[in-house]
Amino acid sequence: MMNSGDLSLANARETARAPIDFVYADMEHSPLDFPGLQRFQLGLTDKAAILAKGNLQPNVALFARFPPEVDQSHWVVKQALDIGLMGVIFNGVSTKDQAVAAVRMMRYPPMKGSTRPEPVGIRGFGPAAASWAWGLSLVDYERRADVWPLNPEGDLLAIPMVESVDGLKNVDEIASVPGVGALFLGGREDLARSMGVRSDSPEVEAAVQQVLRACKSRKVACGVSALNGADVARRVKEGWNLVRTTLPALAEGRALMGER
Repeated sequence: MMNSGDLSLANARETARAPIDFVYADMEHSPLDFPGLQRFQLGLTDKAAILAKGNLQPNVALFARFPPEVDQSHWVVKQALDIGLMGVIFNGVSTKDQAVAAVRMMRYPPMKGSTRPEPVGIRGFGPAAASWAWGLSLVDYERRADVWPLNPEGDLLAIPMVESVDGLKNVDEIASVPGVGALFLGGREDLARSMGVRSDSPEVEAAVQQVLRACKSRKVACGVSALNGADVARRVKEGWNLVRTTLPALAEGRALMGER
């Protein structure tokens, strides 16, 4: 998994064939640029890969992280999903209620007789651009535009980011929310500052492990950042499912784990 502030077509084409599963556009610390995000998504389309696989499922899924915290994110999430993104990372999630709100933003209101009505979705219906980007009919897009694993057919991922003392205090409740597909541990620097310690403090690593335990207990995927190959190998061995890193660090980590 990589993050990128470079939304150029050249970077999109390079990313489309990188040995990664996800990339997320970082718009929390970069300008909010929906035209650039849409251009980057189109640039991720690899026709050679489509022909080789025989389906339109992207090799690299596109997520994004946005500047508002979850309480003000509704309109931003709606526009991102209507472009065709497959996941949203919600920064500043500190409570169960905020995690529920994040899931609701990504779901359409339930039809009568739905077997998974909760959390009740509030996403407005306007999927023309998204269904085109996914290569699906409107009916098929609506069926698959739901959060996994709450809906096993869903192709959207809601990812709360835990990066504060309050988030740590409530991490087990956040992980328990139906529709949360993964938790992502915020930057060590943000977490450390919330705790009032330096990022290399043992207290920060203890907090990292606390988040991992909550994910394992609730059986949700768990994401963390890794700075180098040794860190990649360590985090994978610990059981982290989503590891944000650079391509050189990823290659080094795979070599250390005996992978190619």
